[in-house]
Amino acid sequence: MDRKNAMSLEFDSKSENESFARIVVAAFAAQLNPTIEEIADIKTAVSEAVTNSIIHGYDGSEGKITLTCAIEGNKITVIVKDKGKGIPDIKQAMEPLYTTKPEMERSGMGFAFMEAFMDDLEVVSALNEGTTVTMTKTIEEVNLF
Repeated sequence: MDRKNAMSLEFDSKSENESFARIVVAAFAAQLNPTIEEIADIKTAVSEAVTNSIIHGYDGSEGKITLTCAIEGNKITVIVKDKGKGIPDIKQAMEPLYTTKPEMERSGMGFAFMEAFMDDLEVVSALNEGTTVTMTKTIEEVNLF
């Protein structure tokens, strides 16, 4: 069965909305009949992307985060976009353990987790314009019979 479906929503850059974003994406991905592990992977990656937008993108100021999901076949694409301050050096920001917020006890593993839990990760950013994180994951089809 060839599936195509998409959804998009916008929410405030408040930390309490991070769990909302995870649940929305998990509910949307459920139509692919993922395993518990696949759902956990997606939720973790979404959590990291949204948290990065809140903490680093908006850095204490308020803004909007746009979450878009698309399903085509057995692949889900998740896009998290903010219009925050942007990332000056994407390559450096994606290095494991790199953080601009050590005083907040940030681990610097956000992008590493996104890469580990999703099949593909793309980060596009422009200073004072924002950041777009695009992640994809293929859900393995399970034949029960």
